[in-house]
Amino acid sequence: MPEPRKGFRTPTALPAAVAAAAALTLAAPLAPSATATTPARPATAAPGAGTTLIYDKNPSAPTDSRLSVYRDGKLQATYRAGSGIGVKDDCVRNKGWMPDGNWRIKLKSRTYDGNVIKGHAVYLQDMKCSKGTVTRTEMFLHSEMNRDGSSGRSEARRWDGPSDYRSNGCVKLNPTDIKKMFRLLDRIGWPTHLRVVP
Repeated sequence: MPEPRKGFRTPTALPAAVAAAAALTLAAPLAPSATATTPARPATAAPGAGTTLIYDKNPSAPTDSRLSVYRDGKLQATYRAGSGIGVKDDCVRNKGWMPDGNWRIKLKSRTYDGNVIKGHAVYLQDMKCSKGTVTRTEMFLHSEMNRDGSSGRSEARRWDGPSDYRSNGCVKLNPTDIKKMFRLLDRIGWPTHLRVVP
């Protein structure tokens, strides 16, 4: 688990406001489904119930934000993650960070084989940006690796360091952390959504 940055709040318990909006019930293994183009409504489960996945954006350094896993309101793990290339306008495709909201998980895979993204990946719904002018599509939680989870030779398949937290707007973790997250969620149960908060 990465060390907290100086001045960055490290959650120890799920904040009440976030819990009310973000508490999510456990889901069975998910399959691809119809694309949504509007932000998902907050979950109706009791606050703190089940597994919750929250991406907490860091306005001071978008590529040094935190992805946290909660189970019944208790923090289970926190990982460093980035979104975008430092652009804080969520309506800028392929550069801006991920819009706030409750993103439905459409698919999770350890052997995803996309043109750009491979290996451990969580495919998210499409969602309109905060201004409603652009729909953000092809959004994932992912890393840089080969389809089988190994490190590749090309830059896009090989994790080189902190600069690799930059992404086209998806939430990006280092390979070790995304593998840990998959193992943890397999054990405690996968959420149905990723909650992105400012």
